[in-house]
Formats: sequence, C-alpha cells, structure tokens
Amino acid sequence: MAKKEETRYVAENLFEGIVSFRALIDAQESGFNNRKIKKVFYAEEKISKNRGEFLFIKAKTYDFDFELEVVKREVIDEMTIGTSHGGIAILAGDREIPEISEDFIKENGFYVMVDGIEDPYNFGYALRSLYASGVDGVVLSPRNWMSASGVVCRSSAGASEMLPMCVCNKPEDLMIFKNKGYKIVCADIDNSVSVYDADMTKPIFLVVGGEKRGISRAIMDMADTVVRLDYGRDFPAALSAASAASILGFEVFRQERGKK
Repeated sequence: MAKKEETRYVAENLFEGIVSFRALIDAQESGFNNRKIKKVFYAEEKISKNRGEFLFIKAKTYDFDFELEVVKREVIDEMTIGTSHGGIAILAGDREIPEISEDFIKENGFYVMVDGIEDPYNFGYALRSLYASGVDGVVLSPRNWMSASGVVCRSSAGASEMLPMCVCNKPEDLMIFKNKGYKIVCADIDNSVSVYDADMTKPIFLVVGGEKRGISRAIMDMADTVVRLDYGRDFPAALSAASAASILGFEVFRQERGKK
C-alpha cells in the first residue's frame, strides 16, 4: 500500500481526510510551515450529507488558492491508501524543513528527536503524542519519514504539519542545545536512571531511539542524563519508540505542571 502512494504522489504529497485538510490550513496560517494545498478531491456522494464541510472547503479555495474537484468516491478510493479518507483527498506541495539553527530553538523549551523508527505510521503516532504533551519542536535526522508526509499526517492526526521541525545532518550540530543551556536527555538502558527520578523539566532536549537501531553513540556521548522506563512487572521486550516517546513526553509535561 505504501508503494502505491510513493510511486504516484511522492512529488506532490497525498493527504487524506478532513483532519489532514484542517491541519494543512492551520499549518499555513501558523507561518512556520510553507506547504501549500494544490488540489482537493471531494466525493460527490458526501455533499448532501456533509454540505457544511463541503462549503467550508470551498470557502478555503478563495483564501488559499487551490482547486476543488468533485469526483466519484471510487476515484478517491483508487488514489488513496485504505478506506479511511472519508471522501477527501488532498494534493499538496513540499514542505521546506530548515537545518537546525539557533533561531529554531526558543528559550526554556522542550524539543525532541525521535530517531530510527522503521515505519511512517509509528513515526506519526509518536508525533501525535509529543504534540499533545506540549513539545515545542522536533529535530529530524537526515533519514526521516517526512517523505511519506501524507501517511505521517494521517497517523499523527495532523500534528506533523503543526509541529515546527528542523533537520540535523551531523550529530555534533546538536551541541547547539547545550550552548543554549538545555540538558540533553537520552532514553536507553545502560548507565541509566529511572525517568521518574530524573529531572525532566525545561529546558530539555529529549532523544528517543527506534527499537532496532537505537540512539547513535555520537549522540549518547553528549547526554547529560540517560533515562529508562521502569516496568510494572518483569518484561524482557522494549516498548515501541512511539510508546516510549508518549510516556517520556508526558513525564516532561507532568514535571512542568508540578512546578506551577
């Protein structure tokens, strides 16, 4: 299924559903995301049942200068992955994601790098939880899943388009966080402390590795603290990166909440 999207719409990016549409609109209005909608396909069969939704999208064609085409639902079925599109498909342009710089990092913030996830859906799930926990931005490795932006947007419930992002091409560039007074916290097992005993308050840069590749040694060597997730019973397996990112992100939120 992923091949279907990548071979037909990799250059223009195919998004699906009203949640993705709203995220693209909100992201453009935010100013940090320059991805533009090119065309929206709307299922003819939906208009009578969802006239308000259709008129909302039509109104946005004037504000954001994109084309709206009414088609049979099977046309949208053919171009999309699965059947969860809800009768809406969106073709959009590329998003420019800048390289990491001091301007990207705010004072006393919360930033995350999720590296090594092997699946765009899991990457999206991680971004959804991190966005909800209050993260200020995401640092991407050169190998990331934003090339499958439609899949990531759908699985993140639109969060991927509403999060500020930058790319870090060399691990040593992450020292910019230390130079701005951030502590670097990596999630791992060796030489670790429980996340519930660690200082997870801002300013913090959190690094979560994928289940297979983990965090690179170059980044681990920069860590001020290495934290682990304690389990409620003996269990030899690691949590998915998306699950770990969720727990860690909300621990930052919990500790920040406790400061107030």
